[in-house]
Amino acid sequence: MENQDIIVGLDIGTTKIVAIAGRNNGNGKIEILGMGRSESVGVSRGVVTHITQTTDSIRQAVEQASKNAIRSAQQNGQLLRKELGDIEISQGDVDRLTDDMYGLVMRAGEEIIDVIPLEFNVDAETGIKNPVGMSGRRLEGNFHIIIGKVSSVNNIRKCVEKAGLSIASCVIESIASSEAVLNQDEKEGGVVLVDIGGGTTDIAIFLDNVIRHTNVIPLGGNQITNDIREGCSVIRKHAELMKVQYGHAFADDSMANDFISVPGIQGRPTKEISVKNLAHIIQARMEDIIELVHSEIRNTGWDKKLIAGIVITGGGAQLKNCSQLFEYITGMDTRVGYPGENLSKIPFEDISLPMYATSIGLVMKGIHHHEKMLRRGQAIQASRKRSGFFDNLFSKWFDEGIQ
Repeated sequence: MENQDIIVGLDIGTTKIVAIAGRNNGNGKIEILGMGRSESVGVSRGVVTHITQTTDSIRQAVEQASKNAIRSAQQNGQLLRKELGDIEISQGDVDRLTDDMYGLVMRAGEEIIDVIPLEFNVDAETGIKNPVGMSGRRLEGNFHIIIGKVSSVNNIRKCVEKAGLSIASCVIESIASSEAVLNQDEKEGGVVLVDIGGGTTDIAIFLDNVIRHTNVIPLGGNQITNDIREGCSVIRKHAELMKVQYGHAFADDSMANDFISVPGIQGRPTKEISVKNLAHIIQARMEDIIELVHSEIRNTGWDKKLIAGIVITGGGAQLKNCSQLFEYITGMDTRVGYPGENLSKIPFEDISLPMYATSIGLVMKGIHHHEKMLRRGQAIQASRKRSGFFDNLFSKWFDEGIQ
């Protein structure tokens, strides 16, 4: 395949920056060609705070691979097709209506990051998921608009460009992760995607195969690490290792006699930490996060209709017993979302872990975007050929008439 068919998903997170290169293998699966990961320096709670440091982190990740700033809104738009009323609606009409949404006037200091079609109306017919092939004079669409602060988006662009790359499209974390870990049945039945990252927890709600709500909670795995550091009186490096290797989201009596040995600083005595106490520290912060997620779900008014429950992903979802704690607090069925089922093969041992859901989802979104651009280019080319054919025909008739 040509190089232009290779897509790179770049996940700029608070704790890590991951670059994954992949392509469509032609059978509906993603073939991963390369992967790079580096520590995220210069990003705090999903916002770039130090351009030079973040640029260096991006460059490292891409070489290996060879939120407060976000809000959403619902918006309607329409496309009048008076002269085309008897001609079927094309994908080009849908794309043009979607693209028009990017021209909406936003608040000062904001810009539109992404436009997601929800449903369409064609003349008097409403609630249409895909209007392509229908006939009608007026095409209306209802869209989910993702809006970001201009300064935050520009900082990301600057970082990527300084690393020698260009951006094809920006996608928020929860939307990307949903591509990788949710199936169509869950999106139809009603599901909440919860991506627990280092600095933020991202939420996306789907119902009837339509995204209904997105939001970002400014709490994540870093807050858990900080609590462990303070509660156990250890340095941050040891707190992170304890969380990853021994952390439980739900304290259990069976851990009462288990202890962790933490090396002392500069020859000081080894410290013994109770695994159960560690679990209680983690559980307390996880309960805060889950309560905020549950409150967000209830406030949308969709909570009674989400029969597929909750799917958790991201690095925070790798905590043991995390799904059980979600079920205990929310009363909703919960599973952990793994992105590996969309891959043709597992080229790297840990790439199917929840922490890489966003990266793989970005590759999937990138492939869809690339294929959309190819279709649009082909449609324009076909239109030009048709136009050229009629121009030549009219010219021939004209010339023959003159003779």
